[in-house]
Amino acid sequence: GGGWAGLAAAVELARRGVPVTLLEASRQLGGRARAVRFGEHRVDNGQHLLLGAYSAVLEMLKVLAVSEASVLRRSPLHLQFLEGAKCISLRTPRLPAPLHLAWGLLRAQGLSLAQGMTALRMAYGMRRRHFHLDTDMSVQDYLRDAHQDPLLVRALWRPLCLAALNTPPQQASMNIFLRVLRDAFFSTRRSSDVLVPITDLGTCVPEPARDYIERNGGSVRLGSRAIGIQLRAGRLRGVQLEHTTLLADQVILATPPEATLSLLQPHAALQAEAQQLSNLHSLPICTLYLQYPPGTRLKHDYVGLLGGTAQWVFDRGRLTGEDGLMAVVISGPGAHMREDGASLTQRIVQELALQFPAWPAPLANKLIRERRAGFAATVDVERHRPQHATAVQGLWLAGDYTATGYPATLEGAVRSGVECARRIQQGGN
Repeated sequence: GGGWAGLAAAVELARRGVPVTLLEASRQLGGRARAVRFGEHRVDNGQHLLLGAYSAVLEMLKVLAVSEASVLRRSPLHLQFLEGAKCISLRTPRLPAPLHLAWGLLRAQGLSLAQGMTALRMAYGMRRRHFHLDTDMSVQDYLRDAHQDPLLVRALWRPLCLAALNTPPQQASMNIFLRVLRDAFFSTRRSSDVLVPITDLGTCVPEPARDYIERNGGSVRLGSRAIGIQLRAGRLRGVQLEHTTLLADQVILATPPEATLSLLQPHAALQAEAQQLSNLHSLPICTLYLQYPPGTRLKHDYVGLLGGTAQWVFDRGRLTGEDGLMAVVISGPGAHMREDGASLTQRIVQELALQFPAWPAPLANKLIRERRAGFAATVDVERHRPQHATAVQGLWLAGDYTATGYPATLEGAVRSGVECARRIQQGGN
């Protein structure tokens, strides 16, 4: 697979001098984080936002000799949520972690000092627990037990949970949420920085990765769909393609969970992994691109919206120079997934018109629904996430759904691919 997990694995193997062949079923690399056309623009199939804590992604950029500043805009965390005339704004100063978080919560605009203290007490309670619960529970239940004010839940914790886990708080795993909060806010100050792409994601990683793999003795085959795993006497033999078999002594399945499941199911030795995958469920993300007349701008690179369907708006004019182009993001499930595209687009345009009355009508739009954007990070989901090594020696699993401890993010995908590559190089399952 040629998504970010497969690319990361292939790059890491190539870096270590291992001959690698990358197979991708489609004619384009990038998987669920790839470039698509919208008129004259190359946009992403979903608007992404990264954190300074995403060490695996940043390390891969270094390996590919892609400078961070050329593809990502880094800035200290500044969350701003709008609802009509109301504004809640949290900004972290340049102080050591976690003092920067304490300052941001206590000085947050739109929150009282008492509300900031309540959030801060919960944050330090998480630290005392070492960011782990012996018995997992939902984010919603944890927030209730921590006596979080309804405004804090609605305007801080819920948006953060949806953005990080793409799973509603009433279902989301608090243990997974805790890992994200730990890495973002309690390691270094720069870990909580926000990194937003200033070019399409294809330029960030897939295109440089292909070049790197091929320059280091590997090959990339587009339009090559794996239709089976070949085993002989319980040992790995290779990968079956539509018209041939590619022999290999090591295979990493970096395909989406549904495709991986279909490859594992025919083999008795892989039924445990297949059963785990069958218990995973996917959740969607919608991104609506709206092309407004030139000069239509936000005051910031992105803002959060409360009380409607749209959750985030990114100003790609400020980020990428595509003047007047907005990316509107809706994370997780909901009635919007059952609504026809024209109606959903019109409703979001109306929501934006109410929040930004000076904006003119948009000139064009493109709605992208990734119905299987990532696994549902629900309570106790960790027991269904497979390990990288399988019961068949030489066969590995990579993808954000594997047991990385992270939610369905680019960071989780890259971590999984790198881990598979390293363990192959170390010589064992």
